[in-house]
Amino acid sequence: MRSRFFLVAALLSIVLPAGPGSAATAIVRDGGTLQLGNVTYRLDGIDAPTVDQLCIDQNADSWTCGIEARDQLVKLTGGKQVRCDDLGPDPATRKRQIGLCKVEGETTSLSQLLVRSGFALNADAGGRFKADEARAKDDRQGLWKGCFVAPREFRVAKKDGGLLGAACRADRDREIREALFPEELVMPASCNIKGKFAVRARVTGNLGIYHLQACRSYPGLTHPDRWFCSEDDAQAAGFRRAYNCRSPAKGK
Repeated sequence: MRSRFFLVAALLSIVLPAGPGSAATAIVRDGGTLQLGNVTYRLDGIDAPTVDQLCIDQNADSWTCGIEARDQLVKLTGGKQVRCDDLGPDPATRKRQIGLCKVEGETTSLSQLLVRSGFALNADAGGRFKADEARAKDDRQGLWKGCFVAPREFRVAKKDGGLLGAACRADRDREIREALFPEELVMPASCNIKGKFAVRARVTGNLGIYHLQACRSYPGLTHPDRWFCSEDDAQAAGFRRAYNCRSPAKGK
């Protein structure tokens, strides 16, 4: 009987969703990702820019919308305690969990607040944040004031994807896409890991290869497709380390 009880308890622990985790101060990784303790969560139901994404503003100038999106999440958390319900592994991003996250004491999720501010898109199949997205679009909030591609399309360099925002002009399509996917992608501050899409990386199930400053290939890679702030971020995005890198423990 006792063994039966433990078997039922074990099965329940598998099928029931995880309860809320303990509240902690969040470390913001990008516009839609934060870390609590040793767990990194991608915010549930949204698509937000990574730090290296570029957009066009209302004056047709290029701007670092990915950094602005990260800063927006920093403002929302503001050093406060954050609590995340762990919804399980992220099927789209490695080494991440999906989290329904809120500032302690607040009822509105960080996901919804980011969509309302225009710094994230609804990515929920049920359309939970569709009304918030429509309002942000109508009010030209955040990303919507200019022209941009969906963050998920930027992450895989889908250069022919749909253009979004109030400042998109059909007669300037080529120029806009060149600005959104420039040959010289701006390196965000403190994010000096270079990423390059590579067909050969697919052998190991990756999108591309990342190069550290300790890699012999680093100086010669002059046109990276992506910039990452940490190896963890690069690996989460589906990039593997270049084979000619020294171990970080042996680097200077």
